[in-house]
Amino acid sequence: MDIFTLILWIGTLIFLGLSFIKDKEKTKQALRMAFHMGKGMALSIFTIIFAIGLILTLIPPEKIGMYIGKQPMIVSIIAFALLGTVTLIPAFIAFPLVGTLVQAGVGIMPSVSFLTTLTMVGAVTFPLEKKEFGLKFTLLRNGLSFLFAIIIAIVMGVFIK
Repeated sequence: MDIFTLILWIGTLIFLGLSFIKDKEKTKQALRMAFHMGKGMALSIFTIIFAIGLILTLIPPEKIGMYIGKQPMIVSIIAFALLGTVTLIPAFIAFPLVGTLVQAGVGIMPSVSFLTTLTMVGAVTFPLEKKEFGLKFTLLRNGLSFLFAIIIAIVMGVFIK
């Protein structure tokens, strides 16, 4: 366990303790609610983890890294950005997945473009966003997010190399 994780755990326990001291019943109720929400999300989370594991078994990260490494960098960046755009994976699953891809040889820039579009661009959520915010806003937000994701990937690639 790294120091940052340890600090988060300690901070969480301290604030949980303070919450118990202030109002024991509300804290218990909040913990029950969190537990029930976690149970509700567990099936989705395990399904996503299983699907990613299956995909990485059928197409090993080394092969992905080898294939992507042969492509021109801009093609890899855009391809991974498009993949991130149409994928709906929670960030806490996406970060380890991207770490695996980087270790397998996928470059930083394509990996960052995937991760950034995954969290900033919503092709899967487009219909809901369009309904709530309108077509013009949704197209503008997603288009700018895609563009900035590419820029972020290039900048990160320059700084990390």
